[in-house]
Amino acid sequence: MPESHDSAVPGVAIVGGGPAGLIAAEILRAAGVEVDLFEAKGSVGRKFLIAGKGGLNLTHSEPFDAFVARYGTRSGAVSRWLRRFDADALRDWARGHGVKTFVGSSGRVFPADLKAAPLLRGWVRRLRESGVRFHVQHRWLGWDDDGALHFGTPQGERRVRARATLLALGGASWPQLGSDGAWVAPLQQAGIAVAPLQPANCGFDADWSAHFAQRHAGAPLKPVVLHWNDAHGTAQQLQGECVITATGIEGSAIYAIAADLREAIHRDGGTTLWLDLAPGREATRLASDLARPRGKRSASEHLRRSAGIDGVRAGLLREAAGTALPGDPQALAALLKRLPVRLLRPRPVAEAISTAGGVRLEALDHALMAQARPGVFVAGEMLDWEAPTGGYLLTACFASGVVAAEGMLAWLVAGGNATPASGTGAAMR
Repeated sequence: MPESHDSAVPGVAIVGGGPAGLIAAEILRAAGVEVDLFEAKGSVGRKFLIAGKGGLNLTHSEPFDAFVARYGTRSGAVSRWLRRFDADALRDWARGHGVKTFVGSSGRVFPADLKAAPLLRGWVRRLRESGVRFHVQHRWLGWDDDGALHFGTPQGERRVRARATLLALGGASWPQLGSDGAWVAPLQQAGIAVAPLQPANCGFDADWSAHFAQRHAGAPLKPVVLHWNDAHGTAQQLQGECVITATGIEGSAIYAIAADLREAIHRDGGTTLWLDLAPGREATRLASDLARPRGKRSASEHLRRSAGIDGVRAGLLREAAGTALPGDPQALAALLKRLPVRLLRPRPVAEAISTAGGVRLEALDHALMAQARPGVFVAGEMLDWEAPTGGYLLTACFASGVVAAEGMLAWLVAGGNATPASGTGAAMR
């Protein structure tokens, strides 16, 4: 049987080697604090690398007010983090690591070479050179009765005592990369409130016919205009791109509104998304085009020639209308401009790009320290916030790591025995 052993670190312990944990290690070490970073996998930054596989989207160039609005109900709290470390600060940080960035046509910000690996390799090398000690294959299991961090390693169990701890363990999406949400139970047992983990930036299931799914899975819809009702019942619309899957629908436009769709499904047991399959034509013009004489052409050929509806768009029309399409051009045009798709459920959290839910901000003070466990700080995706793709996820992870690191420094300077100010959790709402 592998042996169990105890050890103490002279400074702080960071658990989790994603962006939040790494930026916190950088700040703490620059301030002269001894830092030991523990990672469950064999190397750090695995999700960061995968996220950058198609071009690392570091942040976004939107003005600050529009940027923080992307965080929905948590925009107030996240804006405080971003005032400390915003999109411009992230670009400056990357430049300081020798990585130039540029703004793409969509406003998204990328490294000049579009790659995550060179940035991560250089970052980790500098952290090692600065004195950060990395401990890989250390899976955090919680705390012992005496408050020591408890890890499982290939060599056996290990218990570590530190002056302060930062937990940056990620959410529950892409668990094969290390963020599996196993930290929920230990935190709840420690009296730290956790909102249920849910999929964010995810696809949704629809009740496609077998014929449609087999024929059109993988087909893109671009452009398309989405119509839906938000959490307040207000009609909204968004033009973008999405993809039909074997089970439903996904893609960047779907991810952007996933929170509204998910909450509507939770509330009502399902929700309807309406698709404008002809976004370039007004309904009156579309009806006029459809009213042209069909001659000897088939209905499918008439749709293609008169309205540009073929392929997956024609398939969606048949899914909604069945075999009998509306004979009236105005009714057919109305259906094409607002075609209903019933969504049944979000895809599982393990498939999602990111996670909603997590450690409730009300359980933390403004420095992201747990009120129920002084000296324990939390950062990154394991906090209860969410945002669409587009650089917003990474930016908030970095920003929360900065805030937590500075909170840890203040805690250490105060002697590590201060108590959180009363009411600070409520202020995070």
